Amino acid sequence: MDLRSLARRATRALALAGVLAATALVVPQSSVQPTDVSLVRIRHAEGVATGGGDVVWILAVGSDARPGELMTRSRGDALQLVGINTRTGSATAIGVPRDSWVEIPGHGREKINSALYFAGPRGMAGAMRNLVGIEPDYVLVTRFPFFEDMVDDIGGITVSNPRRFSDPYLKKEGFRQGRIHLDGYNAMAFSRIRKGLAGGDFDRSANQQRTLRGIHARIRAQADVPGFIERGVMTVLEHTATDASPAELFRLAQAVAQVDPSRITTCVVQGRVGFVGAASVVFPDVAQARRLGREARGDAALRHC
Repeated sequence: MDLRSLARRATRALALAGVLAATALVVPQSSVQPTDVSLVRIRHAEGVATGGGDVVWILAVGSDARPGELMTRSRGDALQLVGINTRTGSATAIGVPRDSWVEIPGHGREKINSALYFAGPRGMAGAMRNLVGIEPDYVLVTRFPFFEDMVDDIGGITVSNPRRFSDPYLKKEGFRQGRIHLDGYNAMAFSRIRKGLAGGDFDRSANQQRTLRGIHARIRAQADVPGFIERGVMTVLEHTATDASPAELFRLAQAVAQVDPSRITTCVVQGRVGFVGAASVVFPDVAQARRLGREARGDAALRHC
């Protein structure tokens, strides 16, 4: 989400979150149920301003938390680092395979998805910084069931699937090649399946980016529909825990609204599959990851992948 579309784009929570600025003060605090989405400010969030040329970075994480588990202390599954240029309307997403073997601040080398388990959103931000060279301004964590509900609530999404694939557990009949419409469950399955893909975790990360593009397109298409924004506001209020102020959320939502679909670029960090002991891991191409970070840091645009 919007590649910030990624953020709401990783769940509608952000894309519509800005309306909190007008409603947060009149909604009873008791209505807030911060169990499905967490938005954590990592650094200079107060510097976010539309039209000022700032690039805002959001790390979108799909938490693998089971019912009863703390969402922000479970392993991360979907990892997308999203940048939005508030002046040009460009946005980019850098995908990182969840099994990437990286340095986690204070915990040595582990799979990057374990950073959330060991050190929460800030630990995940540090691990991404060590790999890509960009520290996100925010970390957005969401549960997959909420992601499914969000996709259903916006009427499903359309994605361009480059190849047919299936999974005996999540989607036995598979997904056909071409443009396909996905409801909430199928959007989740499309984003999580890897064993039926030739490129495994790398192709899965690319599919997550296709899903985010689909969410962004759907949100833009409905933004002017009466009641759509209001329903989004209620979703945010009921499901989000955040240390960001309503004013910050409003500025973030403005940034999302300014993203131009034609100026969205994406890339997945590549690497090789290997083993650490008995564990299968991805040894990421650190040089490529750093190059992507350098290229996109200043303007949220990738020219090479």
